[in-house]
Amino acid sequence: MYAAIRQAKAKSGSAEELARRIKDGAVPIISDVDGFRAYYVVYAGDDTVTAISIFDKFEQAEEANRRAIAWIEKNLGPLLAGDARAVAGPVIVHTLA
Repeated sequence: MYAAIRQAKAKSGSAEELARRIKDGAVPIISDVDGFRAYYVVYAGDDTVTAISIFDKFEQAEEANRRAIAWIEKNLGPLLAGDARAVAGPVIVHTLA
């Protein structure tokens, strides 16, 4: 199992609009990558937005990040306070309730 993680700082007060755009635009793009298993977005109190998607293979996680960064640059720029960063790697600890 591999995670693709994107993170950016949002402009204050943009959480609702970010959530709408991500749900309508990014989720379909990421979930279309082969090996897709899950997608989560976390909005922290300091306006940091972190998107985490789970895939079967490392190459799939990298492809998701490539697609996501291109989409973010095109669709979220006005809502962000800087550039998004992306990393991918193996999930080394995992548990479910």
